[in-house]
Amino acid sequence: MQQQHNHILFIENVVKAYNSKIVLEDIDLAVSKGEFCTLVGPSGCGKSTLLRLILGQENASSGKIIIEGKPVSRPSPERGIVYQRYSLFPHLTVLENIIIGKLLPLPFWKSFSAKKKFREEALHYLESVQLSEHAEKYPHQLSGGMQQRVAIAQALIMKPRILLMDEPFGALDPGTREAMQVLILELWQAHGMTIFFVTHDLEEAVFLGTRILVLSQFYRDDSGSIQRGARIVADYPLNTFSAKVKETAEFASFIQKIRYDGFDPKNLQHVTQFNLEHSDSFQN
Repeated sequence: MQQQHNHILFIENVVKAYNSKIVLEDIDLAVSKGEFCTLVGPSGCGKSTLLRLILGQENASSGKIIIEGKPVSRPSPERGIVYQRYSLFPHLTVLENIIIGKLLPLPFWKSFSAKKKFREEALHYLESVQLSEHAEKYPHQLSGGMQQRVAIAQALIMKPRILLMDEPFGALDPGTREAMQVLILELWQAHGMTIFFVTHDLEEAVFLGTRILVLSQFYRDDSGSIQRGARIVADYPLNTFSAKVKETAEFASFIQKIRYDGFDPKNLQHVTQFNLEHSDSFQN
């Protein structure tokens, strides 16, 4: 049994159902601080649902989710989120978009005096995403990749302990996407965050993560039930961090293995045969 207090995130026996439809079933997961977890799986298997549970946007039907020793109850600034479509206010400048999260919790009279301090902090994060010269522009004046970098800076300024990213680069062209992959690795290393990164791109998942989680409804157990909620069917440690690895035969072979683990409806592994190779993996 894993110890809750040894991990920044601890999930045990979590089930999520909508009426009679079970989406997630018996999710067990322990994540250490500073891990970069990429999450993959077939469309509709519940990847975004799992992120919403960690965020506190939805409640689990049963089981427990513990972050830093406390049960998750509702969204908190300690958990940031970046979506595929940039959540920017069109009437605010880039700089104003970044500091808005800092200003909203403050009383109206305090926000004026705090703006200068937050402005300096926002400029620091804008520099970290290479956008400092665009501080006074509006979102419509930026490219898609630039808008997504603003959204990342918007999340970073809140100093989240866990950063959740739901297909953040899915709408970007290939060249911009690869540049953003390198950028998020640099930011992760610089800020020491724990990241959960959902993607449909297996190459991206293997390149970015220190750990890859494969969520899938394609498995079997001894219950005889035909209504399967998704489970973590594979959990591998990763160590890539170089774009050159994408050109190797080992990289391509590993991606095929992941595809077989979680995406092939004919490959119904028994729950006792899941490839849970990461040292923090466990099953109850």
